[in-house]
Amino acid sequence: MITNLEDILSDSAKGMKRSVIRELLKLTQRDDIISFAGGLPDPKSFPIDDLKKISCKILDEEGNSALQYGATEGDSKLREILTKRYQNQGLQINTDNLVILTSSQQGLDLTGKIFLNRGDKFICGLPSYLGGLGAFSSYGGVPIGIQFDEFGMRSDLLEETLKKMQEKDEMPKFIYVIPDFQNPAGITMPEFRRLEIIELARKYNILIIEDSPYRELRFEGESQKMMYELDNTGQVMSLGTFSKIFVPGFRIGWVVAHEEIIDKFVKAKQSTDLCTAPFTQKIVAEYIEEGLFDKNLKKIIEMYHRKRDVMLKAFEDFMPEGVSWTKPEGGLFLFLKLPEDMDAEDLFKIAIKKNVAFVLGSVFHCDGSGKNTMRINFSFMDEEQNRIGVERLAESIKALMNNRVEI
Repeated sequence: MITNLEDILSDSAKGMKRSVIRELLKLTQRDDIISFAGGLPDPKSFPIDDLKKISCKILDEEGNSALQYGATEGDSKLREILTKRYQNQGLQINTDNLVILTSSQQGLDLTGKIFLNRGDKFICGLPSYLGGLGAFSSYGGVPIGIQFDEFGMRSDLLEETLKKMQEKDEMPKFIYVIPDFQNPAGITMPEFRRLEIIELARKYNILIIEDSPYRELRFEGESQKMMYELDNTGQVMSLGTFSKIFVPGFRIGWVVAHEEIIDKFVKAKQSTDLCTAPFTQKIVAEYIEEGLFDKNLKKIIEMYHRKRDVMLKAFEDFMPEGVSWTKPEGGLFLFLKLPEDMDAEDLFKIAIKKNVAFVLGSVFHCDGSGKNTMRINFSFMDEEQNRIGVERLAESIKALMNNRVEI
């Protein structure tokens, strides 16, 4: 092994960190652990039989092209299908505004690759998605966190921050937001707040990165317009994925943006993986075209809706006074807050002994705050496990409150 590995590493490599969540999941693989830690879809939602049939059909009818290299921009049929779905939602786009990616996580990585030099700043929420923070930080991006209220990122604090940064000639490259069922907080940003942030982006000439992996998983409430639609000037680029609304194993995502930005994504992607797997793209396109996607999506929504309701009821039944939590209208997560003087890391040590796991909320805060918070996933475990897990978690919180255990 080379003896001077650290000396020859790039600055980007030196800035890379293992995902806290991915590492945590290694600790929660025991069968007796009820894990609320990952963001995993329920495997019962995977349409295995339908995918077997469609896979064979693709191989029979399009085998040569399905198993060959494809266009960097993505399968033309899938791009047309996604473009039409967005047009039906109100977005004024065509296929030139959309590129297929190898997961939306690749989109986050390419965003950092395209826009960030070392030391460049970007705006994110407090809290914000760890995968986004990690992708941007690996290119030397410096996060500037903006506190949340019940409507998401506070526009008043955002404007105050942007004004100060402008005075220092330290303007951020972009604003990163997850407006629908935000990861990790579970909050949906209402239209008025989306418009406020768009207006500030225009005023200060900053790009908005709209990360939207959960948008179609709405259980209740009124669907909000995408920020891309509300802007419609090129100030916003949006990321989407099939990982949470179909199957994560296909690793298919996409970016919607102004044609000039799309051109940069195509160039950046060509030096990364040349193209996303044509075989899986063709399977997805056929699956949607046969009308199976929307049917299965409805089943997923109903399943996660029930799981969320069971978990919220369990919180009401078991949690001690002083603990609060968000009540998401969709998505996969809710956010739990302990009393200010409690540390979720201390709680985790107790909870693991009681065979229940979660993700520390502090890892989603770029400034190290949020030590009394945690992210809870309700999509993966079944309804009974959700209830039992919450009861175990509540017992752990009570034990920490009463100082009945050694930490």
